[in-house]
Amino acid sequence: MLRDITIGQYYPVDSIIHRLDPRVKIIATFIYITALFIVEHFFAYGYVLLFLAAAIALSKVPLKFMLRGLKPLFLIILLTFGINMFMTKGEVIYQLGPLDITKEGVLQAVFMGTRLVLLIIGTSILTLTTSPIQLTDGIEKLLNPFKRFGVPAHELAMMMTIALRFIPTLLEETDKIMKAQMARGADFESGNIINRAKSLVPLLVPLFISAFRRADELAMAMESRCYRGGENRTRMKELSYHRRDMVAAFFIAALLTAVTMDRLM
Repeated sequence: MLRDITIGQYYPVDSIIHRLDPRVKIIATFIYITALFIVEHFFAYGYVLLFLAAAIALSKVPLKFMLRGLKPLFLIILLTFGINMFMTKGEVIYQLGPLDITKEGVLQAVFMGTRLVLLIIGTSILTLTTSPIQLTDGIEKLLNPFKRFGVPAHELAMMMTIALRFIPTLLEETDKIMKAQMARGADFESGNIINRAKSLVPLLVPLFISAFRRADELAMAMESRCYRGGENRTRMKELSYHRRDMVAAFFIAALLTAVTMDRLM
């Protein structure tokens, strides 16, 4: 299950999406999220699906790899589906004990479940197609205008990128600890959900120790290379916009416009 989590991973292939400026991809991700929450009915999801399908095809990241990232979040998707199905009032089509399943509830559950799935897949494209260095540079460039207000742009960008890229590392470490404890007789798979949650408590201590050790090693490595933050820092590759970035900006703007116009009509 832990290996199925794709959040924070980078999929290295040569594609148009990989070559886009990271600033464009970051802004496009926020606009994509905004468009998802503007959608009010299923027909408008067609615009989002068309845009997402084009982005996945151009990224050359296998769809199977992206869908694998939904497995660890299956319970959250199922919980969202259940809450909307049972808590929405309307025309009752089936009774499950004290709970009523309504026609409006089923439609709302499918609608919100689809939104959550599209949100997870769409946002994962950002990290799958952007290297850590590009992501840091892109966030820093976008935050640079706020420096005049005292915002530490470089430090925030570095912290966000390190936190994001540490997710796969910590998951791999968790998997190793679980296998080591299972070899010693620990059971993480039997029992109900509460018992499984309790069995994971012994993982926290070695996991925290490992995380602090890795953080200390990273800090020492950065200091040994004379890292001093963003002041007077130069880059081997400066970010610059190209024609493909303008085309991508046009399409993401078209998506937002189409969804907004559909809602206003």
